[in-house]
Amino acid sequence: MGATDDAQNKAEDLKGRGKEAAGSLTGDDDLKNEGKGDQAQADAKQKVSDAADAVKDKVDDIKNKLTGH
Repeated sequence: MGATDDAQNKAEDLKGRGKEAAGSLTGDDDLKNEGKGDQAQADAKQKVSDAADAVKDKVDDIKNKLTGH
């Protein structure tokens, strides 16, 4: 997890926003809904990434306390 995942999630979110906007402009509900789905997927991936980073930070804190570093 990390900055690369964050960038990919942001790119997927932006792609979804573009699809949603294009679908709205053209009246294409399928494209609009696909864009919303892309955004939801990016949001879910970001939450998993954030949780994994938080767990890693806690593990590192515990290791530092145990080793005195």
